[in-house]
Amino acid sequence: MLRVVLDPGVLIAALISAGGALARVLDLWLEGWFELVTSPHLLAELEAVLLRPKFRRYVREVEVRRYVEVIRRGSIVVPDPVHEPGLTPDPGDDYLVALARESGASYLVSGDPHLTGLRLRALRVLTPRAFLESLKKATRPAEDQPGGRSIQVPAVRGPARWRWPSPR
Repeated sequence: MLRVVLDPGVLIAALISAGGALARVLDLWLEGWFELVTSPHLLAELEAVLLRPKFRRYVREVEVRRYVEVIRRGSIVVPDPVHEPGLTPDPGDDYLVALARESGASYLVSGDPHLTGLRLRALRVLTPRAFLESLKKATRPAEDQPGGRSIQVPAVRGPARWRWPSPR
């Protein structure tokens, strides 16, 4: 199955936007179209950023913790990669490339121009929209489908179907 690393910025935007390409990427992961690869560092960054006061208008603390737990439980959590400085123009992004490489991911999905401008061997760095386009061209293997039929990735249409339950 296809392995993908999603930049924490993509995961953050997918949570706070109700629809569009970012939410659709998360939808497709939840539907089993690809395996999401994370690490303790990525999950900690995701949670720390979402817990900043500026995100309170979008999501409550309890929802942040629930969201990060959904990501943690549903993803393949691998050990933090060995630090390799100089992989990207932004030293804070080096771990994402190292994580994708060490985990055998085929894609790193990011909206960060420092990352999407990279040309790397054996790893494609794509924007969320470009990643969706690449998935549209692919089909799920027939053996994964009831009746053995391949199906096309559905297009982005309207708001994402998933919603994070509100605490009562």
